Amino acid sequence: MKDLSRPKILGVIPARLDSKRLPGKILRPVLGVPMLVYVYTRAGRSELLDDLIVATESEEVFRFCSQNGLKVLMTSRHPSGTDRIHEVMGKVPADVYVNIQGDEPMITPDQLRLMLQPFFEDPSVQVTTLKTPITTGEALDPNNVKVVTDKAGKALYFSRFPIPYDRDDTGRIPYFKHIGLYAYTRQALDWFHARPPSMLEQAERLEQLRFLENGMPIHVVETPDNTIGVDTERDFTLVEQYFQANPL
Repeated sequence: MKDLSRPKILGVIPARLDSKRLPGKILRPVLGVPMLVYVYTRAGRSELLDDLIVATESEEVFRFCSQNGLKVLMTSRHPSGTDRIHEVMGKVPADVYVNIQGDEPMITPDQLRLMLQPFFEDPSVQVTTLKTPITTGEALDPNNVKVVTDKAGKALYFSRFPIPYDRDDTGRIPYFKHIGLYAYTRQALDWFHARPPSMLEQAERLEQLRFLENGMPIHVVETPDNTIGVDTERDFTLVEQYFQANPL
């Protein structure tokens, strides 16, 4: 029986084909299986999601999902995944919406559990996301988005630049990679959508900065499970190697 005291949670996979860095990647086969299927299958193993759908503007993605048993919703074009989920919110009711990136095939149910836990513990929470420890060398890669938080776990800033800067070159500065998964309340999605893209968001090409620049806190939960968001050919090769050792 469903626990009526907890929020209804909808997982949404915003999926578009025209990625600038690696076009068509979400339907590109990983060991013979399109990457989108990995994301959908692994996210679907979470017991906390009441439902899971793909949201797309692409006829090709919509047709693929329809033919292969993936729940899918056609949307209009949007500048960000968060804006796309806002459209979904107007069509599919829920209390909390989870933004599951279509290029994160290594997502785990435990990551989703950690990210959703703050909503069960604190009714004031509006937005959550994840971070994981990385090395100094990994922090230098602009494809790895870094996050710095305060002592309560709220985000201070996200950047493609290695933050914090190790001015004295101590080698002892901890770095955390932001894993691009989010969970939002309905109110947070409305709040985000009502505001134009912010200066910091446009400079870094990081939509989560719209929340911070306008004063909306983001709760960041640490996970030991790193993932590879597929942005480059090297990422794609590493993901294939991972799934050779860890079949879907």
